[in-house]
Amino acid sequence: MKFASTRLIASDIKNMVSFYEMVTGLSAEWLAPVFAEIIMPGATLAIGAVETVALWKEGSAEPGSNRSAYIEFQVENIDSEYRRLKDKVVLVHELKTMPWGNKTFQFRDPEGTAVSLYMPVTEEAKKRFESRQRQ
Repeated sequence: MKFASTRLIASDIKNMVSFYEMVTGLSAEWLAPVFAEIIMPGATLAIGAVETVALWKEGSAEPGSNRSAYIEFQVENIDSEYRRLKDKVVLVHELKTMPWGNKTFQFRDPEGTAVSLYMPVTEEAKKRFESRQRQ
């Protein structure tokens, strides 16, 4: 099995896609006026308009209601990403190093989903991610 994507449902898809293009520095591929993807190494961030929910099952997803998941992006230089984004996003917390060795900061996207950017900084964390890259 291969983890392929995370899909967000947006009440304002143009705003959400623009936000994630700004965060990632990548351009979205619009597959339909109601669906776009930002393709990154390892996974894809898919963004669907609220109208796409009915294609699965009416009421099965609701924009702006997520409070249990984080979207995380591993970056090469957490300090420069923090400087680039801190005045463009609503911060949940400033830069800090977590007990598992990642330096991170967190903010919310326009519909309230938590987003974290992180970089492994301890030797243990660096080794953990290096071993994943070899798999």
